[in-house]
Amino acid sequence: MDRSKGLFSRISQNYKSFSKGQKKIADFIENHYEQAVFMTASRLAESAGVSESTAVRFAVSLGYSGYPEFRRELEGMIMNRLNSVERMEVTYGNISESEILDKVMLSDVEKIRKTLEHCDREMFKTAVETILAAKRVYVIGIRSCAPLAAFLSFYLNQVLDDVRLVSTSNSSEIFEQMVRLTNEDVVIGISFPRYSMRTLKALEFANNRNARVIAITDSIHSPLNLYSSCNLIARSDMASIVDSLVAPLSLINALIVTLCMERKDHVVDTLLTMEKLWEEYQVYSKDDMDSINERLAIKEDVDE
Repeated sequence: MDRSKGLFSRISQNYKSFSKGQKKIADFIENHYEQAVFMTASRLAESAGVSESTAVRFAVSLGYSGYPEFRRELEGMIMNRLNSVERMEVTYGNISESEILDKVMLSDVEKIRKTLEHCDREMFKTAVETILAAKRVYVIGIRSCAPLAAFLSFYLNQVLDDVRLVSTSNSSEIFEQMVRLTNEDVVIGISFPRYSMRTLKALEFANNRNARVIAITDSIHSPLNLYSSCNLIARSDMASIVDSLVAPLSLINALIVTLCMERKDHVVDTLLTMEKLWEEYQVYSKDDMDSINERLAIKEDVDE
């Protein structure tokens, strides 16, 4: 077997030569690799709608001695995560450009559906209670997760008194910003494959300080769960050119809305104060229609 080629690269390269049944297995693994890694040959075959012997032949056709070796390779790929080239291969290697729009958006819809379907309501409730009880809340997300962290911290600032978005320029700066962390604080860490080591180290630091840790991640097998007492799971798409973070954002939206409802009076007061400041300092520009109406009003005053 050519070990220089990744598993998904080999699947993509051999796809045209597969039998109809083998293509069904390849398609299932492409779309459900997180599930396939835990499946026996019979379970994978049943899920893909083929015979067990087809699943075994599929593994052998890729150069493996049998299904067990293929499964170990798949597990290793998933645990070590995919590089950017392999992500492109597995997601878009077998579809035409005209299909990409439908595939991407339908895939995002499916991830939200699965996130909602498997959401642990009690864990979500615990996260809300933990955040509301905290003295300070630190939010950390790195690289593609940085926008999620910024979005969450922006709205938490309208709900809570002390929210800190941890800057992630380098590891030492992260610890410097968290140096006063205590057991009265909460750290929310956001990371999806490929997992950020800096985020993981920050959560380890928080755990060592006895702070409460909430992880927003993709799986119960995520390394973030080693240090978190509360795990919010949202489906992401690690096998892609860009990270699909639609489902995590939707989960964060739900978290923010719930917190707002729990502290409704405080949020209303904050928003009223902010509205006055926005108007006083012209934070938001008026839309074109308002500008037109103002010009017409000025013209009428002049004419009179």
